[in-house]
Amino acid sequence: MKERTLGLALKTAVKTFPAIVVTGPRQSGKTTLLKSVFGKTHKFVSLENPDVRSRARQDPLLFLTQYAPPVIIDEIQYVPELLSYIKTKIDEDRKPGQWLFTGSQNFVLMAGVSQSLAGRAAILSLLPLSYAELINRGGTTRDVDSLIAGLDLGLKTAGKVSLSDLILRGQYPEPAANTAVNRELWCSSYISTYLERDVRNLAHIGDFQQFEIFLKICASLTGQILNMSNISREIGVSVPTIKRWLSVLETGYQVYLLYPYYKNVGKRFVKSPKLYFTDPGLASYFLGINSREALLSSPSFGNLFETMVVMDFMKRFYHCGQKPSMYYFRTQDGLEVDLVIERRNDLHLFEVKSAMTITPKHAFSLVKAAGDLKSTVKSATLISASEDNFPIREGVRNFNWQNILGV
Repeated sequence: MKERTLGLALKTAVKTFPAIVVTGPRQSGKTTLLKSVFGKTHKFVSLENPDVRSRARQDPLLFLTQYAPPVIIDEIQYVPELLSYIKTKIDEDRKPGQWLFTGSQNFVLMAGVSQSLAGRAAILSLLPLSYAELINRGGTTRDVDSLIAGLDLGLKTAGKVSLSDLILRGQYPEPAANTAVNRELWCSSYISTYLERDVRNLAHIGDFQQFEIFLKICASLTGQILNMSNISREIGVSVPTIKRWLSVLETGYQVYLLYPYYKNVGKRFVKSPKLYFTDPGLASYFLGINSREALLSSPSFGNLFETMVVMDFMKRFYHCGQKPSMYYFRTQDGLEVDLVIERRNDLHLFEVKSAMTITPKHAFSLVKAAGDLKSTVKSATLISASEDNFPIREGVRNFNWQNILGV
């Protein structure tokens, strides 16, 4: 099993919070993580089992007597009414680390948590494997502040995962870590399960075939600025419907919306978010890209590479127990920087290029944006598929993607 970076945040939270909620997409490893860290100290019960779920609904107090704390309750969103009973028990005994929950449907789960466990539960998110976790560096992964502070041209990591495999197989633990798993069959099964279980429970969607087309369109738009009107016209449903469907994908951690940096920029910046499909493996599957040759020749290769890099930064935030402070920067005249990270009012700019041959022209956007944003910019970095790290021009450094994501 791959060591997960979130394990450290879990061990910290369990010392002070009566309850911990680990949320994230289906198959991201939530159950496995909690069992590996707390399996020897906590009972385990899964509400995905229909018989167990029925007992929990019919007699919550008897159920909680049978599974008294310390306990791991898996897939708590199936019986959210349990949380009000657990709130009472926590108020009677606030001993930390007694109640551990997992949940895949974030909207349903968080509605119950906010109503019943506000101030009593630590909320943590587990996404699919980061690159560092995939190459067995999950236990030593740097948080974003340490990563930025330690960016040195001598930084090297020895990952053995090829870029094409990383994008094609994605980063969900099963297909990413086990090459014996048939990638196309896994993706097909995952999508069917997601549609049948999570989407059906989260939204009243009459035409699942239409919704699957929407998923494919979102995959084709990964790394691009979102235009809901265009999607609405292409599918033939209203913009409010597209907004609702997009919310379903967000709450299920299938897509991530990266919003533009707006402070002190004036009115000339683009206001729409960029859409990222959370997992490049699922995105490439939806795009019908099933081989290394097809990937490298695809016009979507650059966007999939950008998706992989930007989503890895998002995972670094979440897996270290932090909320992402990530943006992109784009002006009306087309100047764009892919990723802006804000830390303590300082900005760190990252441009992502899938090219292996990097020249000074690739730094143009970084230099221009740094000039626009002035003294708030503390670093400007290019992340590429180049073989090595090197300075591009004054104030801008290029890093091979593995050397940044692998630490």
